Amino acid sequence: MFEVAEAWSNNWAWSLPLIVLTVLAHAFGLALIREQLVLPLSLTFGRHRSSFTLTVIIVPTVVLITVLHGLEAGVWAVAYVALGARPEFSSAMLYSLNAMTTYGHAELYLAQHWRLMGAIEALNGMMLFGLTTAFLFGVLQRHWPAPGH
Repeated sequence: MFEVAEAWSNNWAWSLPLIVLTVLAHAFGLALIREQLVLPLSLTFGRHRSSFTLTVIIVPTVVLITVLHGLEAGVWAVAYVALGARPEFSSAMLYSLNAMTTYGHAELYLAQHWRLMGAIEALNGMMLFGLTTAFLFGVLQRHWPAPGH
């Protein structure tokens, strides 16, 4: 029983800083996307709420957000390799994306004493995707085409 408790505390000790790091990175990344992409494009194209304007703004926004999620999954993957939870980066990245998205269908597992960390990463993914959903909703709400456009 002591071994399980010790392993679980290690999982939390590594996971909590990763959650804080990725949520902060995500928030700053979304702010940067808003300031450097959404707002300038809104000023250029946003006077008329049309399907074209929405497309010009939403396509690069979604691409950058996807890259942001990939980078955050990569941070977890690096941790998995460094901790010996996965043997190499490619499988650690696939595992991380599976955990973060709660997809979970690849037959990959972390080393036994690190398995709780995968569940904690899924919790982190829910937070990150929640932030993304709120951000995209705001962009869509502001730029949704007016009736008849």
